[in-house]
Amino acid sequence: MSFAESQKLQTPIEYLKGVGPRHGDLLRKELGIATLGHLLFHFPFRYEDKSQFSLIRDLFVDQTALIKGTIQSLEVMGGGRKQRLVARLQDESGSLELIWFRGIKWIEKSLRQNKGEVEVYGKVTRFGRKMSISHPEIELSSKQDGKYPYKPIYPSTENLSKHKLSGKNYAKLSEQLFQIIQAKDVEENLPASILQSQKLMDRFQALKEIHFPSSKEKLHAAQNRLKFEELFLEQMNICRIKLNRKREQGFIFDKVGDYFNEFYKKHIPFELTGDQKKVIKEIREDCRTGFQMNRLLQGDVGSGKTMAALLAMLLAIDNDFQACLLAPTEILAQQHYQKIKAQVKPLGIKVHLLTGSVKTSDRKPILESLEDGSLQILIGTHAVLENKVKFKNLGLCIIDEQHRFGVAQRAKMRRKNKSIPHILVMTATPIPRTLALTSYGDLDVSTIEELPPGRKEIRTVHRFDTKRPEVMTFLKTEIEKGRQIYIVFPLIQESEKLDYENLESGYENLKNYFPADKYNMAMVHGRQDLEEREYNMKNFVEGRAHILVATTVIEVGVDVPNASVMLIESAERFGLSQLHQLRGRVGRGAESSFCVLMTGRKISATGKERIETMVQESSGFAISQKDLELRGPGEIAGTRQSGTIEFKLAHPIEDIHIMEDARNEALILLSKDPGLKDQEHTALRKFLRRMHGSESWSEVG
Repeated sequence: MSFAESQKLQTPIEYLKGVGPRHGDLLRKELGIATLGHLLFHFPFRYEDKSQFSLIRDLFVDQTALIKGTIQSLEVMGGGRKQRLVARLQDESGSLELIWFRGIKWIEKSLRQNKGEVEVYGKVTRFGRKMSISHPEIELSSKQDGKYPYKPIYPSTENLSKHKLSGKNYAKLSEQLFQIIQAKDVEENLPASILQSQKLMDRFQALKEIHFPSSKEKLHAAQNRLKFEELFLEQMNICRIKLNRKREQGFIFDKVGDYFNEFYKKHIPFELTGDQKKVIKEIREDCRTGFQMNRLLQGDVGSGKTMAALLAMLLAIDNDFQACLLAPTEILAQQHYQKIKAQVKPLGIKVHLLTGSVKTSDRKPILESLEDGSLQILIGTHAVLENKVKFKNLGLCIIDEQHRFGVAQRAKMRRKNKSIPHILVMTATPIPRTLALTSYGDLDVSTIEELPPGRKEIRTVHRFDTKRPEVMTFLKTEIEKGRQIYIVFPLIQESEKLDYENLESGYENLKNYFPADKYNMAMVHGRQDLEEREYNMKNFVEGRAHILVATTVIEVGVDVPNASVMLIESAERFGLSQLHQLRGRVGRGAESSFCVLMTGRKISATGKERIETMVQESSGFAISQKDLELRGPGEIAGTRQSGTIEFKLAHPIEDIHIMEDARNEALILLSKDPGLKDQEHTALRKFLRRMHGSESWSEVG
């Protein structure tokens, strides 16, 4: 966010009083602070309320306290690894110990040199009868402190602290900075209309208050202003991309014809849910506007996304266009093909499957019928992306499990026609509202939350591996009922070899419980060649294998209604969304289904929280929100949108309401002035051009 607005802010940091070449070099290397502008946007991460000093006699265990006092004694005790520095801090009410186990020489030297009053900040603990604080933050009391009721504490590093640039010392540099810069050096980048409608502080005042708050209320207002700015600038870029896409010419599906109506009235085997009907209506609205559809359809496992997609394909065919469905694996493509072919058979619609394993001799008639337009629906894998595959009139492309296809691959499908086909991307990994507004903010989002009636909830339990014999007995009981079982082992890229060894040994161990003369087990993993993997998977899908032992290759798309148990080994090593996806492989039939999360006794706090969430929650949306909270948006989203900024203050989860306000303001502004040509928007346009490059914002709309 620290895009320099004035020459003054581009001044190298070493020219600031109190910095110099040596400290300037350190600030560059350690924190990337090279100019006065960078320092201006290096914000405090907490503040000390100078009116809130605690007396030693009032302290309690686990309190994080700020204390003012004098050092009465200083002693290095113990030896070797047990060596520690112990100081006694005295105030008017009593004393307590300050203890350091690291950096002893440097801390002792600095404390012996300073005889005055010190300020100490840290967490209070008790050992025996004595109160103490280990590794407290400590500094001399300053006569200047009275000027600011809230003292800023800045992010720093151990190396900088050793060179007298601790988190507290930055306040002196910031003071120097605000003696040099004025309001004219910090250009306002938000239009006056938005400042007024959102009741926001002006930019220079917000920056001053965030460094040196004059009150709690002013600090909150400054943080709110700067968070809004970060989120608004990101949303301007996302909404610009979205609005530009909405202006791309698209095919018009203006009629709902015989194929759609006959299938809807006579051949849907169940009543559509309200959510499914809503999504189909949204797709129909998109496809008759004359602009290209770019819609994300998200819904939990088994919520009926594929039925909505099929109805969209029938809409395309009714309007004399072809439709294509892309799936990430051959197994999933096969399943889509078999199901859709059977469903549209009464309508006489021509459907074909194209995957890597389709023989050359069989490909020729498929490719010919695509080019002459007689093939109405093509279902396939990445093989469809090949240049040889040409359509006569592709009107709709559906991409299943969109995170398995890269941007370049999706772009190839857009180029299969002279005009861009409508695009519908589907995911069974529900996207939290936060990410829907950021990483997927340029797409229109449709959501199916309702599950079809009659679908049974999967019972999820946690078992320690000491209970393995009882779990195996339960699996045998399910197999005796005619059910099938998934057993999944983790596969972490960093320890791939070790994980495959665990899979192999786990498979051998399972043979002790499920002897080959009575039970048929199949194994599937990424190191197998495609033919062997597909053969083993097919054995399970067609019911010849009782148990499928696998890595997460079965995470997406395998539909075996007869499978009733998902056993996940070392479940603590999986992410929440991955656990939920795996659980969704069962519960697809009419019988009760179970998910068993097996772990060792030693689990991290985060691992434990994930397991507890899985046991308690069945909603994919609640789980994905929790996953976002535990892992952060970066990991969940994967590759972020090009040109997005890293937030210094805003938190995409905690500040969702500010983000929604920012998005609404961005959409309103762009709908009125898409090119930011109005005089009021000049500063904003220049700012966005500096952020995202001149090409992105030179011509908009």
